[in-house]
Amino acid sequence: MVITDRRWRAHVPDVVRLVSRALAVAQCSASVALTDDKTVQRLNYRDRGKNKPTNVLTYEAPPEILLAFGQVAREAARESKTIAQHLAHLLVHGALHLQGYEHEQVGEAREMENEEARLLSRIGVPNPWKPHACKS
Repeated sequence: MVITDRRWRAHVPDVVRLVSRALAVAQCSASVALTDDKTVQRLNYRDRGKNKPTNVLTYEAPPEILLAFGQVAREAARESKTIAQHLAHLLVHGALHLQGYEHEQVGEAREMENEEARLLSRIGVPNPWKPHACKS
């Protein structure tokens, strides 16, 4: 794991342990880069032709998951989640992409969401698909 944006450590208690637990529950051995919006935006444009940051990027060879702090933090706030909960969700999401899950079609999305919720429950993260489930 590489952490290039120090805000991850400042805003996510025990971030290294959280990443390890999320990858373990998803049975994923990808490397992880916790980085910033600018880096992810540059890679998103280079590799996907989309000139904007995204929350998570995955690469198959070698397996890698990159997360953009600013984007993740904004989404977490908008969805009334902690950054840690949203990070765990996006790590599981990225791991499932690496295992072949997609969400372009309604049935695929439902299957992926159900698997995300199942895996997250195993590490104590509330179902991200239930409204207001993540913050007490």
